[in-house]
Amino acid sequence: QVQLAESGGGSVQSGGSLRLSCAASGYIYSRSYMAWFRQGPGKEREGVAFIDRDGTTSYADSVKGRFTIAQDSAKNALYLQMHSLKPEDTAIYYCAADSMVVDWTNWYEYTYWGQGTRVTVSS
Repeated sequence: QVQLAESGGGSVQSGGSLRLSCAASGYIYSRSYMAWFRQGPGKEREGVAFIDRDGTTSYADSVKGRFTIAQDSAKNALYLQMHSLKPEDTAIYYCAADSMVVDWTNWYEYTYWGQGTRVTVSS
């Protein structure tokens, strides 16, 4: 059974930083495509960052230059380093994984999801 578990959320002031972690278990990590999504209050779930099997990354325009996605295959872990946080980054952040992804921004392409971790950015 595949399991993903996020951690590292919290409350920060605008301009602050947070590092989210996602611990993965139950599958061969290196064969998966992985992404971070978020869902803000009253908003749809949106793709934030993506990393494919060879380590190539993609980002939503709204976070480019501020967020960095990374993985540690040895630890079966996925990370999202977030800098220069803004109030509009406030959301529940989820990690997601699947063995095949066509359009990384489509949440419905991912089979496996964590429970989410809340990030609140105050102005």
